[in-house]
Amino acid sequence: MVLNSSSRRILALGLVTASSLVPSVAHAQSLSGAGATFPYPLYTKWFDAYNRATGTQINYQAIGSGGGISQLRNRTVDFGASDAPLSNADLTTMPGKVIQIPTVAGAVAVVVNGAPQGIKLSGPVLADIFEGKIKRWNAPEIAASNPGMNLPSKAITVAHRSDGSGTTNIFTTYLASVSPSWKSGYGAGKTISWPVGLGGKGNDGVADLVKTTPGSIGYVELAYAIQNRMKYAAIKNRSGKFVLPSVAGASAAAQGASKATARDPRSPIVNQGGNAYPIAGYTFIMYYANTKSTPKGKSLVKFLNWAMGPGQKMATPLYYAPLPRAVVTNNKLKLR
Repeated sequence: MVLNSSSRRILALGLVTASSLVPSVAHAQSLSGAGATFPYPLYTKWFDAYNRATGTQINYQAIGSGGGISQLRNRTVDFGASDAPLSNADLTTMPGKVIQIPTVAGAVAVVVNGAPQGIKLSGPVLADIFEGKIKRWNAPEIAASNPGMNLPSKAITVAHRSDGSGTTNIFTTYLASVSPSWKSGYGAGKTISWPVGLGGKGNDGVADLVKTTPGSIGYVELAYAIQNRMKYAAIKNRSGKFVLPSVAGASAAAQGASKATARDPRSPIVNQGGNAYPIAGYTFIMYYANTKSTPKGKSLVKFLNWAMGPGQKMATPLYYAPLPRAVVTNNKLKLR
């Protein structure tokens, strides 16, 4: 994978020497994984820190959630990564029992080029933009939530993912929860039939599209928005508050959905109230249960247990939300 300058800045952010965090282990394994770009900045830091402490090398291809699930299905990697967990129907298509471990939560930022920082968008208005119904930044529907803001008359260009994407799953799950028109017309998933717009591969691809296309709007994981110094919108949550994407907002979303996630960590955490940022979700690492007794499986489980402890402390500086305690507890039970 060729990294642009923004991606290299993400990789460089906050790298630490982790020898004090993880005990050294003998017979370190080499593991391979593939999937989501959403957690790639954090996973890069985790894999580097864990390698320094244990000697275990984890090679990861950020090819999108759909690609990660496909490679896991084909057993060409030791683990897959996706922001869209496997449904019960999906699980029946896999060649073995799959264990799904949520690793962190994160916010999906709605990034803009040509509109002011912090522009306020309600869920239905955002859905209408991505359906192509609202075509200009000074449309009455946008102006109604932004009194006194100097909105340009510029045409809106939508940017979306072109690959199978867990970030798309989180974003479209939110749109489907707030817009009956979006739910009936397009639904939610890793891939959908987009009505309008330009497609970019990966979070970095969408970020590049928005940066280079005047008047555009897109969606990317928060770390990509911040590292690319992009403007982003405040989104109206279930309590009627317009909230900017942040670690605190993603944490509030995770806590707001904690009862549902205690029953099933795959439950969406979008459109929560209070101080929650409404476009948020978990990201998952997935592997086959029957590999837990193999040398590589044992090595992966050790890494995931580390990720549930010291690894969580590395999340906030890279704009991810650590897991609620109840989710960590459930994960550790699965990892036994």
